Amino acid sequence: MRNLRRIDRHQLPSYLKVFNRITDRPMGYIGNVSLEGLLLISELPMLVGGCFDMRIKIPGCEGHQQYIDFSATCKWSREDVTPGGYDSGFCLVSAPAEYTEMVEALRHYFSFNPVVSSV
Repeated sequence: MRNLRRIDRHQLPSYLKVFNRITDRPMGYIGNVSLEGLLLISELPMLVGGCFDMRIKIPGCEGHQQYIDFSATCKWSREDVTPGGYDSGFCLVSAPAEYTEMVEALRHYFSFNPVVSSV
């Protein structure tokens, strides 16, 4: 069957990777996000109670990257249903404005509300 897709599919784990802000090593990727925290999907369990300095690198215009730096505390960590994966819940210590903007942009992007035209 021929593919009639008109909109390119975006693989979100490729775009929503979370890095350790100090070492710049990847920690995992975002499973879900809110203004208060996030779910991190990783290959290793996270230390419950630990405070982590995190960075999200968002691709921008003309090849530039935007960094969103924040700190978050791990509240829980458990093995995912996918073998070799772990889910960990984080509560943000303080959310910078860029993080709030990202959450709102994702909420808008994934909403199924019809766009109202003013024509």
